[in-house]
Amino acid sequence: MASMKAYMTRRLIETIIVVFFAMFVNFFIINLAPGDPARIMTGEFGYACPEYVEAMRKKWGLDKPLHERFLIYLANVLKGDLGYSYGYYSPVAQLIAERIGATLLLMLTGIMLAFVIGTLIGAQAGRKMGSKTDMTLSFINLMLWSMPVFWLGLILILVFSVWCGFFPTSGMMSVRTEYHGMWKYLDILWHLTLPAITLALAELPIYFKIVRASVIEQTSEEYVRTFRAVGMREDKVFKRYVLRNALVPPVTMLGLHLGYVLSGAVLIEVVFGWPGLGRLLLEAVYRRDYPVLMGMYLVTSICVALANLATDLIYMILDPRIRYR
Repeated sequence: MASMKAYMTRRLIETIIVVFFAMFVNFFIINLAPGDPARIMTGEFGYACPEYVEAMRKKWGLDKPLHERFLIYLANVLKGDLGYSYGYYSPVAQLIAERIGATLLLMLTGIMLAFVIGTLIGAQAGRKMGSKTDMTLSFINLMLWSMPVFWLGLILILVFSVWCGFFPTSGMMSVRTEYHGMWKYLDILWHLTLPAITLALAELPIYFKIVRASVIEQTSEEYVRTFRAVGMREDKVFKRYVLRNALVPPVTMLGLHLGYVLSGAVLIEVVFGWPGLGRLLLEAVYRRDYPVLMGMYLVTSICVALANLATDLIYMILDPRIRYR
């Protein structure tokens, strides 16, 4: 218990250091990138007079040295202030808060669907390696892996929205009709279906491949042959030992994906007109909106660090052989 507590304390300190290092790197990479936010705000084609451009630089503090701007940014972040958007003229924290719900709904639904379905069919394929089931599932997996996500989204819109009329083509809620209560949530679910399925189909091949390979590897281990030799039932060996040990690699991948959940799925959000953080990030890149970019990357860095920390804890539950000193 004491060793586990010491390990968690050390990992928490490492997580804080990683977040601060990521914040440092993100700030300087973004601010040293080509492009002048003041010129973008005053007119990208250079029609604004130099005095007006310089006034905009002073207004947003872009005329100060880079190291001084970093110290100001660091002090503001420690106070919980992520800055003020150049393009939206709103606090960055408010912009993120307005869109975080839509992104979490889409990303968590899609990723969890991909994890569950990919794990189930990957385990089935690995258990029946070389069979027709394995070959069929592997072929479908290869087809999904080869499809660009934006193309897959457009095909689903064409088939299920345009031709069949089952689902809406874009947005998160109906514009013409305002629903309340349970009907509002059903309307959101109706709009969520196609984007979530697109994301799940795009991520599913990763989990399928990892789980299949892991099951095949675990099946060939000595302990499996020993259990079979003593007469233990095949289903019990698979469910209690093989599958549990095979879940460690896909859980690692799930932890990484959950860490990037707040960065959004940019292509899917653009194709389906989903009002999430991915579109906000893309628009901030176009506008050279430094505070929004730094705020988004900071939030993503924190999520990735915390997801890695949570993954380590799940390891200890899934595999008792793992011990930290």
